[in-house]
Amino acid sequence: MRQSAILLSTLLLLLAAACGSHTSKNSSEDAYTHVVYQPQYATGFRILSDGHSHDVVIESINPWQGADSVTTRLLIVRHDEAPADFDGQVIIGEPQRIVVMSSTFVAMLDTLGVADRIAGVSGIGYISNPHVQMRRDSIADIGYEASVDYEKLLALRPDLVILYGVSAPSPMESKLQQLAIPYIYIGDYLEQSPLGKAEWLVAMGEITGRRDKAIEIFSAIPPAYLSLRDSIARSDLTPPRVMVNTPYADSWFMPSTQSYMARLIADAGARYLYDCDTGNASSVIDLEEALRLTSQADVWINTGSARSLPELLQLAPRMADTRCVTGGNVYNNTARSTPTGGNDFYESAVIRPHVVLRDLITIFHPSDDNPPLVYYQQLQ
Repeated sequence: MRQSAILLSTLLLLLAAACGSHTSKNSSEDAYTHVVYQPQYATGFRILSDGHSHDVVIESINPWQGADSVTTRLLIVRHDEAPADFDGQVIIGEPQRIVVMSSTFVAMLDTLGVADRIAGVSGIGYISNPHVQMRRDSIADIGYEASVDYEKLLALRPDLVILYGVSAPSPMESKLQQLAIPYIYIGDYLEQSPLGKAEWLVAMGEITGRRDKAIEIFSAIPPAYLSLRDSIARSDLTPPRVMVNTPYADSWFMPSTQSYMARLIADAGARYLYDCDTGNASSVIDLEEALRLTSQADVWINTGSARSLPELLQLAPRMADTRCVTGGNVYNNTARSTPTGGNDFYESAVIRPHVVLRDLITIFHPSDDNPPLVYYQQLQ
């Protein structure tokens, strides 16, 4: 049994290497300078071509925290051949068998109507997407980055693996290079702008041959988001003070004022209480500081795993007498979560920032005219 597995892995490796060697000596990677798509809100990608063919290069720019002047490239060869000197990943045609390492990628593929191309995921139990859950028998769970089952990954014969980086290149990168399995970084989580996160849908659309559809879907999002934001900005509503998160191992992580969540709070007409960190990374505060901030808060949101006030007070018992708790103004983004730990807030909400903003406006500025919450629920 072990010998047959080795033979299978060897065969797949040779096939993958053969696919990755489709090159031509008559062209140069320097030809890909024509801008096909320059994002308006996202800072982490752009799409280039040679100006005369349908072949494109997707550049992922500084695709992990702390990256400086780092650009990774994926060339999608649709008609011509890849230049022999191309310094990056190459795939021939749009990938039909895709392995995704983040749940947000699942939501993007689903939105584009190509969820059936997902061949493998990381942590299938933590994915709420119904198309994935209905295909649990045919979608492989290859594990997490530090402990990926590479034999299982090879057996999937993926056309592309979609990665993300945290504070360094993905631990999978070097192994994928050895196995000649193409990959790309999708850095949506690094974007501080809610609209910037959503705009990565266009990069995913390019990967799957659905660029026009992705642009059409995304083009409706900024007007909806900005209309809500501007309406609140023009109002005379009093901004409530907002606390976020819960303790983790006696530490409390607070996003900076430039973060995705802080921007959503501000755009929803509220004041984020932790305004002393203007950098681009979260800060850690102690429980005393957390108690002081929570005591000042009118509303407390994003309360981790807690789905009720008793669960929350098990995590943070010292907050029991704070005004936001006694007044019932505590909300979590778990309204679309599953019993196994999946949460659609970390999937489709990323590409529906206008819906998240509408939820927060409903929470921060209650009114009889407000629509029902979608991603958030009030803790009872």
